Amino acid sequence: MARPSTRWAALFTSVLLATGAMAADILTTSGFSDCGSDATIKVDKVDITYNNADKTVVFDVSGTSTREQNVTAHLSVSAYGNQIYERSFNPCDDATFVQQLCPLPVGNFAARGSQKIPEQFASMVPAIAFQVPDIAANAKLELEAADTKKKVACIQSTVTNGKTVNVAAVSYVAVGIAGVALLGSGVSAVGAALGGGTSGGAGTVSPSFSEVVGWFQGMAMNGMLSVQYPPIYESFTKNFAFSVGLVPWSGMLTSIDKFRESTGGNLTNDNAAYIANATAGQGGALHLKRAVGAAAAIVLRDIETSVNATDDAHGGTNFQKTVQGIEGYARRLSVPKSDIFITALLVVAIIIAAIVVVILLVKVILEAWAIWGTFPQSLKGFREHYWGSIARTITNLILLLYGIWVLYCIFQFSRADSSWAAKTLAGVTLALFTGVLAFFTWKIYSTVQKLKNAEGDVSGLYEDKALWTKYSLFYDAYRKNYWWLFIPVIFYMFAKGACIALGDGHGMQQSIAQLVIEACMLILLLWSRPFERRSGNVLNIIIQTIRVLSVGCILIFVEEFGIAQTTKTVTGVVLIAVQSTLTGVLAILIAWNAINACITANPHRARRKEMEKRNRELDTLTPLDAHNSLLIRPGSEKSFYSASPMEIDKREGHGAQGQISNPYSQYNRQPDDIERHGVISEPYRDEPRRDLTPSEPGTYGHSRQATVPDLESRSYRGLPRTNPGYYRL
Repeated sequence: MARPSTRWAALFTSVLLATGAMAADILTTSGFSDCGSDATIKVDKVDITYNNADKTVVFDVSGTSTREQNVTAHLSVSAYGNQIYERSFNPCDDATFVQQLCPLPVGNFAARGSQKIPEQFASMVPAIAFQVPDIAANAKLELEAADTKKKVACIQSTVTNGKTVNVAAVSYVAVGIAGVALLGSGVSAVGAALGGGTSGGAGTVSPSFSEVVGWFQGMAMNGMLSVQYPPIYESFTKNFAFSVGLVPWSGMLTSIDKFRESTGGNLTNDNAAYIANATAGQGGALHLKRAVGAAAAIVLRDIETSVNATDDAHGGTNFQKTVQGIEGYARRLSVPKSDIFITALLVVAIIIAAIVVVILLVKVILEAWAIWGTFPQSLKGFREHYWGSIARTITNLILLLYGIWVLYCIFQFSRADSSWAAKTLAGVTLALFTGVLAFFTWKIYSTVQKLKNAEGDVSGLYEDKALWTKYSLFYDAYRKNYWWLFIPVIFYMFAKGACIALGDGHGMQQSIAQLVIEACMLILLLWSRPFERRSGNVLNIIIQTIRVLSVGCILIFVEEFGIAQTTKTVTGVVLIAVQSTLTGVLAILIAWNAINACITANPHRARRKEMEKRNRELDTLTPLDAHNSLLIRPGSEKSFYSASPMEIDKREGHGAQGQISNPYSQYNRQPDDIERHGVISEPYRDEPRRDLTPSEPGTYGHSRQATVPDLESRSYRGLPRTNPGYYRL
């Protein structure tokens, strides 16, 4: 009994040692794709693992064959475009005998084995291949007919070392940065309302929430082009999928599949279960499982075969369909291509529901506070505009997601399945989003025209509190002369999303179109420098410059240019370094703004507050002459001279439309002047220009005496006269 125990202990120790070695120096395949197999052979599974510790390749192959034939296997491995291993062997030779493949039988087959790699080939594998995450390596297994030399099977698979830049912690940090930006910038409707409707311009502090999320969306959309990305950059872009509404939530995806199936959708090779078995998006746990199995095979050093063993042949099927573009990006997240739009729709619906619930919860708390406690004046504006806060927040969300929404809807129309419900939802939501933005664009434009006709400029957009509360989320970051810049920004988002969706599958056209769009936006920013703060101009120009350079680098990944894999990988690493650096800078600036926000006021709000203060001070002045009291409207604290030009034009317009004029509306003391001076004087400078109210006396004239100071009084110090009968300080 001692020998079996010792044998199992030795085997267990060997497996642990092999697994430990694999964690450091193991290359293993990840799924596979067909590269030209004959119709007589169908391969269902290929797993190949290379152990650098003992220079051994372990293989696991299974599939089906329609006829019996002798084959020759050819195995090659390449990394960064350079072939590092190549060997052919005959399964019927004594040195490389594989019973299951000699000859290849009719029906199901499965074969597992290991091959020792000669030192001259093993030394060609660079040590960096085991350290760099997401290496660009491929393994190819070809089977040729021994008699005709015709290729009957060809399987190609990507190779990984288990290390990746697709780390969940990166996504969590990015979400945290966006969350802090939301709290610090105050661009949400809740933040604006908490300031009594006067803090909507806080979004001019850069980087704002919109700028941060827009940057994350740009990196995610860079991974959706139909080009041959290096694996390291593919994994990096997955970290920002949350910003475009793609979440690998298996339960939700299964429900979406059922919904599609019930509404005419085609689930063949396009469902959550199928995608979960594909390579893209598989995690490290599966690699570890493969590594343990491969280690056991290395220790045993034998060949395991089976004939017509259905379970062995099909149990490990992990066929990988080679896809690029939007579908490839979604597949790396385990999201089927036809589930993309509905997944994003549900995520947005959940966000909107959460916003409504939070605002209504705050409403309940504030109402209870107002009943049983002393309600602070600073929260009065929010209490009076709950529904306006909800509408403002949802509108801001639409503006934030418009570009990616255009992409998803067009992709649903052109590339997804035929589910009528999904296409209807895509059309309705796209029309709704576009309609909301078009409505506000028209309202702001028409308001600007009215302001220009009445006041000569657009200052009212920034100084009128009612207009600011309604529309400022579109232009609060811009200077007054560039309030209109939100219009080309909307067109920029539409064009960007439409080009990626319509050009899906055509990487060169997509990349060139994106480069032109990004360059046009950069030129616009350099020409206008529209942001109110200098920091906003500098930061947004830097962000846009990096976007242009990023798309320029993506051109290197276009297959038609035939650029070497090593160059592509270096370019991918450079892109990651630059984009990560800018993300870190944004995080630092957000932290700085959180501190600086307590010190520096929003310039638009500060100017508006200063104007309101001047108006209040003017209204509290008391006229010395009783005649000047006519300049104060009864029942109002607002001075006649503080009326806006729009109000004056409106009042004069009503008078010109045939209203019966009041004989006392224009006071004239000509009879007094003729009696005292014998001349007719010009109208007085302080002549009132308004109609009398019913409560005011309507008789003036001789009963009104000139207001003359007491010349004998001590308080008289020789006040200068203005017009006859009037004196001023």
